[in-house]
Amino acid sequence: MENEIKNNQEEEHLTKSERKKLKRERKQTERAQERKSGSIKKISIWAALALIIVLLIMWFANQKVLPPTTMQGHIEVSPESHFVTEPMDIRVHKHMLEHADGTGPAGIILNYNCDDFTCEDDFLDNLRKIVGEYPSNVYVAPYRNLGAKLVLTKLNKQEVLDGFDEERIKSFISR
Repeated sequence: MENEIKNNQEEEHLTKSERKKLKRERKQTERAQERKSGSIKKISIWAALALIIVLLIMWFANQKVLPPTTMQGHIEVSPESHFVTEPMDIRVHKHMLEHADGTGPAGIILNYNCDDFTCEDDFLDNLRKIVGEYPSNVYVAPYRNLGAKLVLTKLNKQEVLDGFDEERIKSFISR
């Protein structure tokens, strides 16, 4: 308020054209400040959006993935064994859900993750034993970035286990 009074007193001594020029300069200064303020807001909004996008990408990249339960995108290839030590190609995994060995009943895959979870010494031996009891359609394979220690998968069904549970595994297979 004091500045306004002081400015008005100073303007009284100015000519009409000087007052117009001063008024124009003030408006230009105001507009420049508004543009600067608007630019800062725009930059802030874009920076916030970029940060959100980066965080979403990081979140999705770190998500644990469960094996598929559908056949969509499968290929007509079977793994060389019912107990594989390398992760199955996802398209082969999907094919096993359709029919084991390309002709038999629908496959059941016991996916395990001993990279991110501690597996007991007999864990894989116990899974191999299950495969031996169901040689026509049960497969065991590791699965990268699996969000659990053991995931039982068949067409359109899945069960997540914290560890080896023979009763639950056999129940899942027989359902």
